Amino acid sequence: MIKKLIIIAATVFALPALAQIAVIVHPSNSANLTNEELVRIYTGRSNAFNAVNLAETVPLRAQFDEKGVGRTSAQLKAHWSKLVFTGKGTPPTELASEQEVLNFVASNPQAIGYISAASVSDAVKVALTIN
Repeated sequence: MIKKLIIIAATVFALPALAQIAVIVHPSNSANLTNEELVRIYTGRSNAFNAVNLAETVPLRAQFDEKGVGRTSAQLKAHWSKLVFTGKGTPPTELASEQEVLNFVASNPQAIGYISAASVSDAVKVALTIN
């Protein structure tokens, strides 16, 4: 019985890790992003877009940080703290939910954000998919 519960729990917690992440832009934006450009945007080395992040409490945020930017959330937080302290950058605005990110990107032609691929609508364009 305990063995079954452990297997069920492991399966339930592993499912969110399998979600594809869609990097989204306004539909009028013709950008096709590379992983390298995405890293530059989310580390403050490119200001080609008005980037938004999910709040730290949203599980997809940690997945994006690791799979999309290649750093842990703690590493990115330290990176942005250094840039803010030295006056060399401002981190992406944090939004509370995927729906808020979707709405923001859909209403701002210079915006970029990310949501789970299952949450994508016709209001935005997928510029990059992260597995």
